[in-house]
Amino acid sequence: MKIRSVECHNRKKSFQVKSAKATWMLPYSKVEVQPSGNDPVVRVFVDKELGGEGFTYVLASGKEGTVHSEQVLEYNQDPSFLRDALLYKLTIEAQKRIKNSLLSKREIIRRLRISATQLYRLLDQTNYRKSIDQLLTLLHVLDCDVDLLVKSRSSSGKAVGGSQFFSRLILRP
Repeated sequence: MKIRSVECHNRKKSFQVKSAKATWMLPYSKVEVQPSGNDPVVRVFVDKELGGEGFTYVLASGKEGTVHSEQVLEYNQDPSFLRDALLYKLTIEAQKRIKNSLLSKREIIRRLRISATQLYRLLDQTNYRKSIDQLLTLLHVLDCDVDLLVKSRSSSGKAVGGSQFFSRLILRP
């Protein structure tokens, strides 16, 4: 996600991040170098060195902090970001399972009824145009069961029990 602009709100103790699609808030408490009443943010800018995908802020004391757009999307639980993160995790797991599998790639391709090119696209962790369904089918061919655990959230917005979304994926051989 490219960031168009970022503003700091010392009174609200948060950053306001704008992209082409939406505007998000990120509390100061979620950044590494935390501003305070005695050390407020004096400057914030979209960082060109991060390709516009992050911002840097400077505190009155001279300390600097950098935030990547993924931190903002994760904090705000953006659905497309969460989908891509799950897709990435499933892809990495499929890569590991294929590497350790006794099945040849040719046999996996035959069982999936796809071409070799399609298999390599499925195994490309930078390709987000594939579906989760395709990866689940691949993992099934590799003799894996995939269980997703869905939990209710507490009133604070965190998952009950403190577990993160990404740690709730359970793969079993």
